[in-house]
Amino acid sequence: MLNLNFLKNRTAKNAGWLIGGRVAQMIISFFVSTLTARYLGPANYGIINYAAAYTAFFTAFCTLGINSVLVKEFIDKPEDAGTTIGTTLVLRAVSSLLSAFTIITIVCFVDAGEPTTIAVVALCSIGVVFHIFETFNFWFQAQLKSKITAIVTFCAYIITAIYRVILLVMGKSVIWFAFVGSVDYICLALFLFIAYKKHGGKKLKFSWEYSKALLSRSYHFILSGLMVAVYGYTDKIMLKHMLGESEVGLYSIATTLCTMWCFVLKAIIDSMHPSVMEAYNKKDEALFERKNRQLYAIVFYVSIFVSVMFQIFAPLIIKILYGEAYMGSVNPLRIITWYTAFSYLGASRDAWIVCKGCQKYLKYIYFLAAVCNVTLNFVLIPLFGASGAAFASLIAQILISIVLPLFIKALRPNSILMLQAIFLKGIRGGK
Repeated sequence: MLNLNFLKNRTAKNAGWLIGGRVAQMIISFFVSTLTARYLGPANYGIINYAAAYTAFFTAFCTLGINSVLVKEFIDKPEDAGTTIGTTLVLRAVSSLLSAFTIITIVCFVDAGEPTTIAVVALCSIGVVFHIFETFNFWFQAQLKSKITAIVTFCAYIITAIYRVILLVMGKSVIWFAFVGSVDYICLALFLFIAYKKHGGKKLKFSWEYSKALLSRSYHFILSGLMVAVYGYTDKIMLKHMLGESEVGLYSIATTLCTMWCFVLKAIIDSMHPSVMEAYNKKDEALFERKNRQLYAIVFYVSIFVSVMFQIFAPLIIKILYGEAYMGSVNPLRIITWYTAFSYLGASRDAWIVCKGCQKYLKYIYFLAAVCNVTLNFVLIPLFGASGAAFASLIAQILISIVLPLFIKALRPNSILMLQAIFLKGIRGGK
């Protein structure tokens, strides 16, 4: 009981640091991002988010699916942490460089004759390469030392915010703002590496044999991640080519507001995943299932509460923050906000998927959801614009999180756990 209470206290403190750090970032972002969107206007803001969609799309490939198994690797083999991190960094560096080159090549063809768009996308793609250093973040998570990552992430964000304010004061063009994401990742990479060395991180090593073993456990997540990217980011790409940059800008405001607070959900998930895995390692199936239900219930009902608030106050929020130019974001926001509950239910189940070894089934689910999402976008975007894209994403996320897994025998127990959590069944227990 003492060990369990100790674990609970560490989990709570871990979540506290993650949430606290993100709250501080959100307060700063609240002002800086709003001023940036007002300054750029829907069209230029749309170009920035169009570029971000490309980089986010290819990030799914850059991670090679390794992120989904890293925490378990660190928990199961803490003595091999140096090899795990070193090997992951090399593998992801290769995939990231290839991705950045591919992004620029594609945009040069599909947006030929639009030098500003090409330049913005090229500058945004630099961040893909430095994103590989988030690997250190998973090492700190596994040890429930998110205090450290919260501090270094906040420091990196402060530098990025200062950079954005300078651009606003100097009245720089959209091309300068395109480098914001890369500045953030570069600073974060430097700070995470310093923190890793300072807190006793082991010497980094690359192992060819371990790389093959790591990829064999994670490659299912590569295809899954690509399919997630298809239904998660092609909407902005399709909006740009079907209706123009301004519609992307309106839709991006809706998605930004919808996800602005989601660091809370991510902090909860990141902090509870180690305890879920601990329960599985103890061979206590009842405790393992209860931990999953508790996680799902927290994520779902926190999301529902926020969605109700957006449903009521969306017009007021957008008018105050972004002005009349962005009032077209109200309806997309009222639709896309419900996406959050189901999206983070899907993110919550990663620990269950890894523990049960069910990674191979995800690619089928994500493939079907991606096909559904793209099809719905083709139909709904011409009819309803950004609202159509929002509705397509919502339907795809419900399918991927709960509905489709019910038709796969190995994943059905997880969907049942989610449904039980939604109806608050089996949440409380003696342990």
